[in-house]
Formats: sequence, C-alpha cells, structure tokens
Amino acid sequence: MKIAILHGPRDLRIEDQTLETSQLGGDEIHVKTRISALKIGTDRGNYEGADQVPGAPGYPRWVGDSNLGIVQAVGSGVKRVKVGDRVVTRAPHQSEYIMSDSDSVVVIPDGVADEDAVYAHLYALSAHCYHKAHFRPGETVAVVGVGVLGLGAIALGPLFGGRVAGIANSPVRMEMSERMGAHANFLHDDPELEAKLDAFSGGKGIDLVILTANPWPAFRTAMEIVRDNGRVSVVSLLGRGEPPLDFNPLAMELFYNKGTTLIAVSGRAGYLYPDASPNAFQTTDRYAWDNIADHVVSLMADGLLEPSRLVTHRFHYSEMVEAYEMAYHREKQMLGVIFNWQE
Repeated sequence: MKIAILHGPRDLRIEDQTLETSQLGGDEIHVKTRISALKIGTDRGNYEGADQVPGAPGYPRWVGDSNLGIVQAVGSGVKRVKVGDRVVTRAPHQSEYIMSDSDSVVVIPDGVADEDAVYAHLYALSAHCYHKAHFRPGETVAVVGVGVLGLGAIALGPLFGGRVAGIANSPVRMEMSERMGAHANFLHDDPELEAKLDAFSGGKGIDLVILTANPWPAFRTAMEIVRDNGRVSVVSLLGRGEPPLDFNPLAMELFYNKGTTLIAVSGRAGYLYPDASPNAFQTTDRYAWDNIADHVVSLMADGLLEPSRLVTHRFHYSEMVEAYEMAYHREKQMLGVIFNWQE
C-alpha cells in the first residue's frame, strides 16, 4: 500500500509499505481509500516544521486525518460496519489500512457525495466549537479565521440558530465566507470593525467568538471584539510558528476587566445527561465525537451542508508534495484540497 510519510520539515514522501490483509483479527476492519482531504492550517504547520504540539510523534511520521474509503473485509466480531460500507475515519493519507472496531468511524449514507462526506470529522470539530461553549440559539457569533475549519463553523452557525459574522484576512476569504452562509463579513484589520460588529449585533455585542487562526494578532482581535462576559472558543494552536509576543495576551483590558471566558475546544463538551461510557468514540453520550460527526453527515444528507462547495484543488495522491508546497507558500486561492487515491 501507499502512504505519505513526513521525514522532516518539507520532506514528504509517498512510500510503499506492506499491509497484511489476509487474516484479520476479530475486531479489525480493512478499508481501501477513495479520497482524503488536506487540513491546510494543521497539516501545513506539521509540514513546515512549526513548533511541536505536545505529544506529537517525532520523524518520520504519517500525515493527514480525513480519510474516506470502502470497507473491504471485517473481522468476526465487528458490528459497526459491513463490507461495502463507505466510511470516514481519522486515518492518514494512505491507499488502504486496517483499523479497529473501537476506532472513530462514521458510516456515510447513500446520497452524500464523497467530497462532502470526507469533511465529516473536520466539521464535527467546527460543531464542537459551539457545543463546548454552551452555545444557545439566538446568540451572535464571530468566526476569526476563515479557513476550512472556520468556514465549517460559519456554515453550521445558522443551522444551529446563530447569527454569524466571518472575520477574514482577505477579500477572497470574505467571499468564501459569504458563500457558506455568513450573515456578514469583515476584514480583520478594518479600522471600524468593532463599530460594524456592534451594528451587526444590534448593540448587544458578540456573545461567542470562535477562533480558528493561530497567529497572536488573531487572538487579540478575538479578545477585543467579544462582548463583556462573552466567550471565546479557541480551536487554534495559538502562537504555533509565531515570533515572540509584543503584547500581553491576558492584559486586564482584554481579559479580566471584560470577564471573558476562554474555552479550549479539546475533550468532550459538558452535557447535562451524559452516560457512563469510558470510550470517547463509541458512546451514547450526545456529544461524543462520532455522534457529532453523525449529526454533521445528517445535515449533508438533508442538503443543508455542502463542504464540497469550497473544494478549490484536486490532486492525485502522487502529486501530494505539490499540494503541500502550495499550502506552505500560503496560496490564498487554496482552500478545500482533495487527494484521489484511485490508480
């Protein structure tokens, strides 16, 4: 099988590795990949050798975690999927793989396009930004960082009952935000940004800011525009690859005086009616990861959510290095990127 392996900063190689599929264990599932998706922000940071995330593996290491494939075979004890199912998993960029029945997996129903479904897990993270912050319908939301993850939050906000403004770093991204359903869009460096957001919210202020951008100036923008006693959902890796700070990120006027709540979008969301399951993926807990992804896919099936509208580039897997290099050079027109694993 083919797999993308990163041997060091900007040293990505497509390698051949042996995969034994003739004798599956009782809980094992064999999947062949159709397509995988590039997460530009996270994958670019990984590719260019930005500061290590705590717990990240050393080199060489696999890359990617949005994989859509077809189940080829299952072990005798597998109950969640069957042969022929189309599934989205957190598997890396690779042509086929074996996973465990206890791993994260979402079965994709007929009628949902591959290029929508492959974003199920990424858009589940966008949804989690709302769940973790205890979002309520009727609140006003600003999304700072209009990449794939931020655009997912923008698309989901109106479906959840929010009024959403996109805060972008270029007119191109503003246009993408508008296409995904934002009620309003602004440039992050607009000198009248706070006044415009005040007008957008009818004077009530921004209840929730979802921060998907890594740079510290984006954090400052989020802290400046949130209303007093508002919340900021942080789903970015703040400061990753950034120079030293030139301001205090928790200055009194940004944090203490405003009574701002900072929320790290990691781990489970709080919920009044949880179950006792210890498994973060397989559980009846309403906000367990696969349940969120299932909900996202149901919105796709209903025609309410179309991540594929933002696919800007399609590559054969053999051209993957070219795609990563484009991301490395911050190609503004590049957003949704799909890798085709068909020979």
